[in-house]
Amino acid sequence: MLEIGTQAPDFELPDQDGVTHRLSDYRGKRVVLYFYPKDNTAGCTTQACGFAERYPQITALGAVVLGVSKDSVASHKRFQEKYGLPFTLLSDPGLGVIKAYGAWGEKRMYGKVTEGVIRTTYLIDENGVVVDARGKVKAAANPQDMLDELGETDGAAGAGA
Repeated sequence: MLEIGTQAPDFELPDQDGVTHRLSDYRGKRVVLYFYPKDNTAGCTTQACGFAERYPQITALGAVVLGVSKDSVASHKRFQEKYGLPFTLLSDPGLGVIKAYGAWGEKRMYGKVTEGVIRTTYLIDENGVVVDARGKVKAAANPQDMLDELGETDGAAGAGA
């Protein structure tokens, strides 16, 4: 995982519409960058829908949400449309960004050890610096946890909530 206080690595990935996004495109905004294993699975759907439900509050706090998985652009499009997700989903089939952010590694599921995406979430400030880093997050709790963190860091910055 990336250390709090470090510059978040810039990246270039396509979204669900095939449009390229760079982290540097979001300078001046806070970014909730979350890595998840797979579109349309139970935990990932719960997490995505949780972010969608809180998206108006997140944007009111000056932040955006970017979800990243190794799924294809087409898979992301179907996932976004099926659940009406209002935020950007980024496709990283080559795993470059997922690995750069420490969201790839050994996982245990039903006693079996595999390699895959580890559910990881970062809060990146307006200058591209990691201000919060959470590994092995719980899908259902993560969206509210990040909204709470945004509110705390917003208040700490003196901007008010």
